[in-house]
Amino acid sequence: MFFAMNRFRIAIGHEEAFEAIWKGRDSSLDEMPGFQSFHLLRGDTNAEEGFTLFASHSVWSSKDDFIAWTKSENFRQAHKNAAADKGSYLGPPKFEGFSVVEGA
Repeated sequence: MFFAMNRFRIAIGHEEAFEAIWKGRDSSLDEMPGFQSFHLLRGDTNAEEGFTLFASHSVWSSKDDFIAWTKSENFRQAHKNAAADKGSYLGPPKFEGFSVVEGA
């Protein structure tokens, strides 16, 4: 199993617009071999640094399945408007990938 996460620092006041983009996107993840689940997570607001933390979290059967998705036309279509609202983002997303060591 492979967990793929991107962390986003979203400018305070832009949270709802960011969420609306994700909720309104045309996702085809469920068509991809090995895809298991997806969640968009909202974290704490850091008023001192001016952002709210978000994370996209997808679970795949294997790292190879995830990599295949990143090279697919579905991936290109899903990300074609990723830079449309740059004013909301405080820097680029930070990718983190994890393989399961132990789990139930």
